[in-house]
Amino acid sequence: MVQNCLKCLKYTMCMVNFLCFMCGTAVFGFGVFLMLNTKVSALIPTLSTLNLANTLFITGIIITCVSFLGFLGALKENRCLLITFFILLFILMLVELTVACLLLVYEKEIDRFLEKDLTESLGKSRELTKGGNSTKNTDDWDVIQVTFQCCGIHNTSDWKDKVPPSCCRESPCDPKKPVYWKAGCYNKLKVWFEENFLVTGVGVIVLCIIEVLGTCFSMTLFCHISRSGLGYKL
Repeated sequence: MVQNCLKCLKYTMCMVNFLCFMCGTAVFGFGVFLMLNTKVSALIPTLSTLNLANTLFITGIIITCVSFLGFLGALKENRCLLITFFILLFILMLVELTVACLLLVYEKEIDRFLEKDLTESLGKSRELTKGGNSTKNTDDWDVIQVTFQCCGIHNTSDWKDKVPPSCCRESPCDPKKPVYWKAGCYNKLKVWFEENFLVTGVGVIVLCIIEVLGTCFSMTLFCHISRSGLGYKL
């Protein structure tokens, strides 16, 4: 009975880690795609290196490597791989908990930081486009304004006398009588985040449950293999 349970535990761990490996590969590939085809780092100059593409790229690598260790450790009944998988998963849980606590404690400071950085980014875009040149910043702002149907940070006046065509409600934009979006992108982004907060929270909870189960499964297999010496026979 115990052997059957351990077999089930072993193959369950292999299957879950294989699925996580495939998901990590997909996230990694999507990050590479964004790095090659999009430019959204200039919106937040201070965190330009931690844009969405780079974040997905690094996350994909981490998920792929950790899940591969778990899959191979369970399949080969290797104690070294299992304990490495346990330690890495435990560290990831601590990092996630630390980030969540920091976001809750410094919520207002982060809010002010983002607003200040967006203002600086828009100011640079406005200065660089006075001569009619297309820049990385304007490309980024065009994407945000078209996607969220907004204009500027708080309203159209943020662009002063150089309002980009992406602020227009109509396409193509009428240069004589342009009609712009009234809402600012900052409030639109906050509303979008609040509307998707529940989905994000559920996703984080599911991820934490998977990580806790992964640590329990890996330690259970590790302890049994340690007691049996060379491992159990199938």
